[in-house]
Amino acid sequence: MKVIKLRDGKERSLLRRHPWVFEGSIASGKADSGETVRVDAHDGSFLAWASYSPNSMIRVRVWSFEQAERIDAAFFERRIAQALALRARLPIASDGLRLIHGEADGLPGLVVDRYADTLCAQFLCAGVERWKPTIADLLLKSTGLTRLYERSDASVRSLEGLPEVTGWLRGDGPTELRIREHDWTLTLDIAEGHKTGFYLDQRDNRKLFADTVRHFGLQRVLNCYCYTGGFSVAALAGGASHVTSVDSSAPALERAGAHVALNGFDASRHAVLDADVNQTLRTSLEQGLSYDAIVLDPPKFAPTGAHAERAARAYKDINRLAFKLLAPGGALFTFSCSGGISADLFHKIVAGAGLDAGVDGLIYARLGAAPDHAMTVTFPEGEYLKGLVVIKR
Repeated sequence: MKVIKLRDGKERSLLRRHPWVFEGSIASGKADSGETVRVDAHDGSFLAWASYSPNSMIRVRVWSFEQAERIDAAFFERRIAQALALRARLPIASDGLRLIHGEADGLPGLVVDRYADTLCAQFLCAGVERWKPTIADLLLKSTGLTRLYERSDASVRSLEGLPEVTGWLRGDGPTELRIREHDWTLTLDIAEGHKTGFYLDQRDNRKLFADTVRHFGLQRVLNCYCYTGGFSVAALAGGASHVTSVDSSAPALERAGAHVALNGFDASRHAVLDADVNQTLRTSLEQGLSYDAIVLDPPKFAPTGAHAERAARAYKDINRLAFKLLAPGGALFTFSCSGGISADLFHKIVAGAGLDAGVDGLIYARLGAAPDHAMTVTFPEGEYLKGLVVIKR
């Protein structure tokens, strides 16, 4: 077993059970891409078993902190079983759910979503890439399914020195799928959609949006960065009289319209707008429009902390405009999925946007990803989705 020895004092994060070791923390040792290594402190004491990535700044990702553990097929079978057992205990109102969520499930770089009878997986780092055939077989064995599609086309693969890969890993068939979420029916294409095809992390937030629209009697809704219209369907289910869905993707908007029809809502209650969100907000203000509820669910503005300052300006601008467009008593559902923006910073950004807009609001709820997107106390980086519900006073 190859040994990676850390610099003196650099063992502290591993002693706190954080699963990453950066290149600058390593004193000596190297291995092949994805190879399992022993990680030792400067004094030679055991710290962890991990996978090695010679190309990434995150040079080591921990498999296990238990010295007696062996990283073999049985190890992966146990970890997969543990992840599935957790999801089986969660009250998930959908047959679309996240089964494995990377580091939080002790499987760094592995993301697996289940859409009804089909699995869709992302192998995002060298360790899981090396074990891909074994993991694929174990996923099917553990779930009793026969179809597994791979969507390893995320840009982070390039940081690992890995090419983008997509296609059927096990089984085959149509990539257009249908899932149930709460009382709604939604569709996706695992070959074409964002990430693994759909944003399952917003499942519970969509339900809260439907409930909020209903309980507050909100009628006019603007859904920005709407993608395939999950929040739009939720708004209509909550009784909104009209929803405008805005996105810059024509295929996404087409599917959003199809979702409205699929769930039995009158097409006259829904409009799609293929446009830039920022410009749409500005134009709406110039036209004197207002809305009773607005959703801001933008793409990742700040993938790392290095992008935080520029991203903060972008988040503040769209939230300022939304506050101005929101009618008194209206609800703003605003989100950030940027890893470089903490929940505390996001709150400050939204508060600053309200001040600049000259309005105040009540924090009705703080939101995050659905619980199948597991997060652990030792890996705060897992808290990527942050949201606030603000009721304008």
